[in-house]
Amino acid sequence: MIGFGPISKLAKSGVLGINSRNLDFIAAYNPRRFYPLVDDKVITKKLAIEAGVTVPELYGVIRYGGEMHLLEKIAEKHRSFVVKPANGSGGGGIMVFNGVAKTGLRRMNGQIMAWPDIRYHLNNMLSGMFSMGDGSDQVMIEERLVPHSAFSKLAFGGVPDVRVIVFRGIPVMAMLRLPTAESDGKANLHQGGIGAGIDLVTGITTRGVQHNDSVDVHPDFETPVRDFQVPSWDEILELASRLGQHIGLGYVGVDIVICEHKGPTLLELNARPGIAIQTANLKGLRPLLLPIHKLPSVPDDVHERIAIAHANWNGESLERFLAPGEEMRRH
Repeated sequence: MIGFGPISKLAKSGVLGINSRNLDFIAAYNPRRFYPLVDDKVITKKLAIEAGVTVPELYGVIRYGGEMHLLEKIAEKHRSFVVKPANGSGGGGIMVFNGVAKTGLRRMNGQIMAWPDIRYHLNNMLSGMFSMGDGSDQVMIEERLVPHSAFSKLAFGGVPDVRVIVFRGIPVMAMLRLPTAESDGKANLHQGGIGAGIDLVTGITTRGVQHNDSVDVHPDFETPVRDFQVPSWDEILELASRLGQHIGLGYVGVDIVICEHKGPTLLELNARPGIAIQTANLKGLRPLLLPIHKLPSVPDDVHERIAIAHANWNGESLERFLAPGEEMRRH
């Protein structure tokens, strides 16, 4: 049973606050024993593969300083790849390379990062500088995904992704995150990326925000950020729903890249997804979460869960999805 506290003005308007998110949904629906499944990206990748979800190919993992040489071997073979901390968050520590030079590796902006600087950065990753925990970390080296060609005028120097909030295996809200020159090619809102709200039924963007300010066009291309049809939308919702159900967490953020060659591909999972997605959609999460919380059970079939997601987004009653003899929870 959820014990909702005093209703603030924000709650009355439908906006989910950080305290309510933590208490009423994360603490109530996300058993802590499952956190390592999403906090450690190596484990997440294995679980996604088990669930039949497409993921970026893992080229290698550096677990301690003596394995630094692995990066040079991988660079010689693949030339283009991503380096990230296995337990990182918020995009911290991630580096993207797309070429090899005599003195180091070429970054997406064309600059060469020297080998001593690369090793120093990797050591910082291993020490846990970019990690959510207090201990050491591992360095993942994985495939650099090529964004779908539809994003050619909407993503500057990086790969856009779709964040889907999934509650009890049912998608409730989504946004498209677009990299900009200001964000250094990262699809991270805190670093200057754009968040575009998405109509959950159609997959069409409705508005854009940057630094919490409304934006109509991408600052680097002057391309409209609204009324954009996100490719493979039905597949994205199914992927998010299937993985959200499989992972064992009731409230989770699923980040998906639409790759030109692989289609919708899991980027990562987040057991503590942020609430800025409400600003991007100009819509509160609370009225979308409560009807799903009141369902006594949710169907195992992913297509039935997507049907619930559509009805819920449109503000329809979910009583028609009840099994015979079931009643909606009253609390």
